This record gives sequence, C-alpha cells and structure tokens, in this order.
Amino acid sequence: MHELEALLREYDRARAYTDDLWKDLTADEVTWRPHENSSAIGWHLGHQAHVAHFMIRNLTAAEPSPDPHLDGLMDAANPERFRGALPTVERLAAFRGTVAERVHARIGDIASGSVGAPTQLTTVGTHLLTALVNHEYQHDQWISEVRADNLGHQLPDDPVSDRLSRVDGYLVLNPYA
Repeated sequence: MHELEALLREYDRARAYTDDLWKDLTADEVTWRPHENSSAIGWHLGHQAHVAHFMIRNLTAAEPSPDPHLDGLMDAANPERFRGALPTVERLAAFRGTVAERVHARIGDIASGSVGAPTQLTTVGTHLLTALVNHEYQHDQWISEVRADNLGHQLPDDPVSDRLSRVDGYLVLNPYA
C-alpha cells in the first residue's frame, strides 16, 4: 500500500515536470512539428495520457476512454506523418488531467484494498506505475529536445527524487532505489 502511494507521488512528479516543459509555450509551439515525420509536443502530451489510460483500463479496470476521438490519433501505431491534426491545447490539458484522476482513483482503490484480488493488483499496480512514470519521462526527453533545440527555450531543472537517475540521457525511475 505505501509503495503504491510513493509511486503515485513519483507519477505526479513526472507529470509536473512534463507541465514545466510545455505550459509556458504558445499553442503554436505545442502543435509545431520540426518536419512531417516527427511528432509535435502536443502529440507527446496526448500520447503520454493515452498510454496511461490504456494501461490502467486494460490491466486493472475496464473503463471507457475519457476521449475516444483521441485514441487513434494518440496511438504510437499511428505513423508520424498522420499526427499533424492535433486537438486544442485546452483539450489536451483536460485529457491529461482526466487520465491522471483515473490513475489516482484506480490505484487508490487498489492501495485501500477496495478491489477483488488486492494483493495481485498491488503487484500489477506497482509495475504499471513504474512503467507509466518511465514512459512519461521517455517522452519528456523528446519534448525537451524540441523545446530546447528547435524552439530555443531553456529547460527546467530535472525533478529531484532519490529514485531518479539518467540512463542514456533519459530520466528513469528505479523502483528498487
């Protein structure tokens, strides 16, 4: 139970870092792509949330998508050249917020034992949250590259946690630290 709560804090830390990378950008910067075979910062933002919800709903609870119209667009199987028509920044932010609320609600239910098979789902939830945090940071690296290299903005400081390190340039959560 305590481990799930600690991992939820790491999830929130990762999402806060993501927000630091994009919330000061203009809508045009969020939706701009360096070239046709690349993804805009906005696509990464939607994709991070899409994967989080997909994993929560498929591994812990069968829930409908909070925005089914984004599912196909934000799926990584969608070739990059088809990722250009993004929703508004406001819609992306709302989608991210709703998914984060669902992650917290479902993991909270697991941590409190309010689910069938709470011990089994605690194991699943621990690995799921670790994967979600690392996926968030994976895309944060790509967002960082566009932010700094293409748009010329400074990067925020890395988040601080005893469980975080850099591996091959990427922030990585080590669940065993």
